[in-house]
Amino acid sequence: MLKLQGERIYLAALEREDCKTLLENLEHDFGNPMETLDLGFSLENYDEWFEKVQKRLKGGTHVNLGIFLNDDIIIGDVALQRIDKTNRSCTLGMGFAKVEHRNQGYGTEAASLMLKYGFYNLGLERIWATTLEHNILAQKMMEKLGFRLEGIKRKAVYFCGKYIDEYHYGLLKEELIWQK
Repeated sequence: MLKLQGERIYLAALEREDCKTLLENLEHDFGNPMETLDLGFSLENYDEWFEKVQKRLKGGTHVNLGIFLNDDIIIGDVALQRIDKTNRSCTLGMGFAKVEHRNQGYGTEAASLMLKYGFYNLGLERIWATTLEHNILAQKMMEKLGFRLEGIKRKAVYFCGKYIDEYHYGLLKEELIWQK
């Protein structure tokens, strides 16, 4: 079983029960929304989500891992998605179930582990990510990890009653600011 160990967290394969726990604990921060709400995704969908994770893993298009505190409590998930083996690139995605686990540095640690895995184990050359214009925390995290702002897709998303921009970041293997 794949396990990527960090200082305060580790990443490991998502089990069916982990998907259920994440959905049971899912909180939306209405005071500081970072992403659009998926109102159709309910607790009853956890089994479907798990099956989708497994199918994509077998197809080689995604690596989706749970983010666990070192005391084995699952707090979120992180994924290398849309893996393009021809062009050796993919996108990075991440989410935390509870608001209390956001803005604690867990995302930076999880992303760092996943980037190393993507570049050094999967042989990727480029990893990219998107965020909404008001998600300053995600932007700071990406810049801290060495991502560069590559472009802004103007008025790309209708969110909270208005159109907002989507920021596109990219990181090349040779731009890593940390070593293996």
